[in-house]
Amino acid sequence: MLDDTACEIEPSASASPPSPSPAPSPGPTPAPRRIATAAITTATAAALAACGGGGGDAPAPAPAPAPAPSPPAPTEAEASRFLAQASLGATRAEIASVRTLGFAGWLDAQFALPASTTRWDLLVASGLSDVSNKNNQAGFDNVTWQKLLSSPDTLRQRITLALSEIMVVSIDGLVGPGWKQFTAAAYLDLLEANAFGNHRTLLQQISLSLAMGEYLTYRGSAKANTSTGALPDENYARELMQLFTIGLVQLKLDGTPQLAAGATTDTYGLADITGLARVFTGWDADLAGGTTATPDFARRPMTQVASRYESGAKTFLGTTIAAGTDATASLTQALDAIFAHANVAPFFCRQMIQHLVTSNPSPAYVARIATVFNDDGSGVRGNLRAVVRALLLDDEARNTSAAAASTSYGKLREPMLRFIGWARAYGVTSPSGVWNIGNTSDPATRLAQSPLRSSSVFNFFRPGYVPPNSAIGSATLVAPEFQIANESSVVGSLNYLQRAVAGSVGDLTPDYGSLLPLADDANALLAELNLVLAANQLGAATLAALATAIATMPSGTDAAHRNRVYAALLLVLAAPAYIVQK
Repeated sequence: MLDDTACEIEPSASASPPSPSPAPSPGPTPAPRRIATAAITTATAAALAACGGGGGDAPAPAPAPAPAPSPPAPTEAEASRFLAQASLGATRAEIASVRTLGFAGWLDAQFALPASTTRWDLLVASGLSDVSNKNNQAGFDNVTWQKLLSSPDTLRQRITLALSEIMVVSIDGLVGPGWKQFTAAAYLDLLEANAFGNHRTLLQQISLSLAMGEYLTYRGSAKANTSTGALPDENYARELMQLFTIGLVQLKLDGTPQLAAGATTDTYGLADITGLARVFTGWDADLAGGTTATPDFARRPMTQVASRYESGAKTFLGTTIAAGTDATASLTQALDAIFAHANVAPFFCRQMIQHLVTSNPSPAYVARIATVFNDDGSGVRGNLRAVVRALLLDDEARNTSAAAASTSYGKLREPMLRFIGWARAYGVTSPSGVWNIGNTSDPATRLAQSPLRSSSVFNFFRPGYVPPNSAIGSATLVAPEFQIANESSVVGSLNYLQRAVAGSVGDLTPDYGSLLPLADDANALLAELNLVLAANQLGAATLAALATAIATMPSGTDAAHRNRVYAALLLVLAAPAYIVQK
């Protein structure tokens, strides 16, 4: 049995997250440093000569303050831990890069990287825009996995994946004039293009995207019909508020509920949903030229059908859009009103922290990042680059010792991220260029999740999920990813990872050149895996147990070396201290 306190996620009721330090600004690196201080005397220059006076020398200028010493370079373990939060997985090269550049410098380098080839262009390059593929999903999984496993802009891909699990669309829920793979690819490309942009721009673009219009069924929504009793579709109006922007209850800046007489206050009601739904009438696919023989329409913003648009007044969330306001202006005014809501910053930022760092951030951590969302330091609201930077450099993210000491800190790694982390760590390639991994949703035989394939708009797991009858619930904590962890998915995902590690998933080919020379030394092999995959989170007891198991295996031949590497990888990927990211 593996028994390391580092892998505990069910705390006692008295457990609390690590105490954060004051918020860093979005700019400087928050690594610990000592700033030399000195008493500086203000020198006043005597202008005696200019005034015709004399007598005595002017006082010598005060010495310049000593420059602050550079923060120490992150250790290898600190760099690996940072990459577990900020990327799709650590590699030896990225660990070295973080150590050289520092946390903030690495982020700057990632922000500066050009975007990698879009999924849309990869589909076109694969010949999948031929009309024979109009009514299938051919190629979507291939190009999506290709980006996740091989694109160099790993931070951008990690943020895109997180956004796709907050502002959810699923390819299986797309109902339209064909080309599902292109419609879904266009949506992920949209999220990627805005990953470091502005949240308000992102809201505008997802609201006009055909993928969202199809998935939440407001594509083709029409104004009320008094003859038939038909009303505008309310799906998007509801989910835009409930899941994408403001949530169900009024929040403080720190993400905790605002209470009135001990009770929470709803953010919206039925009248707000019906009022907002009137905004999203008349929108439909932009079929320029009237053809669906090519997928080009799938990445154009939806356009207006005037006869379906509700031109009357629209009232919601205390805002009224005047009758006669055109459709585009109505949409803009509606999104402006939602974006200005005080809930947006804490609601969104808390979920981003949960996806990247920890399931139970302290209220102070949420407040610090929400403050950056509200003002990036230059008066700009919704700057996602500033939010990502502040989130990952915050002391509550970077304080390794405090995180390790807290039993309430951390998050369960999503099965997809375990698979992607292994693949990136060991340079997986697809010699055919096909990346034939497919849909990995099956919990019994695969990963229990697959990109852009959640079973509902509520994502694979909800941010407030609490495992029933658990110590997590007793401690009033949440553990979102546990919603897809059960007897079937735990075994199924490990069996799938075993096949992947051994090179039996499609034509995926890992490079174990760094591991094979260590294979005869179980301790050295495990130490390397512990660092790269788990940021040294596996404790001595776990490592000793795993080393004992590997030492019983044959050694000394190429085949034996490979089998030892396979076994060591699987045992680390199965270790609770790895599965719980601290």
